[in-house]
Amino acid sequence: MEGETNQPELKIIGIVEGDILSLGDAPKGYGESERTGYLEIFAEFHEGLDGVEAGQTILVLFWLHESSRDILKVHPRGKKENRLRGVFSTRSPVRPNPIGVSELKVLGIDGNRLHVQGLDVLDKTPVIDIKKKI
Repeated sequence: MEGETNQPELKIIGIVEGDILSLGDAPKGYGESERTGYLEIFAEFHEGLDGVEAGQTILVLFWLHESSRDILKVHPRGKKENRLRGVFSTRSPVRPNPIGVSELKVLGIDGNRLHVQGLDVLDKTPVIDIKKKI
């Protein structure tokens, strides 16, 4: 139809509050992290938290806002001794669409703030989705 576009719209649903302030301080993955912090979910998305409970593990998708978007080959885990590989065969944060995913344990919930464990992203990283881990 005239005037319509099929361009996707990404909605930021919240923001990370944590103590990881630099890329060098970030763990290489959630499986290596005991770091705790909060996911502050914006008020308009609060109803979406119904059913999320303390003790469960959730999958959280992040927009890795400080990652480069123009690198297509990396040394896995940032180690120069690893041969260069395409970003789509790695979990590197640099990629055309810098979407990260972490499995986080919910330690507690206070309104629209989720206290979580396993953070591996920077403070102020935008949250783009939360899914139940199956």
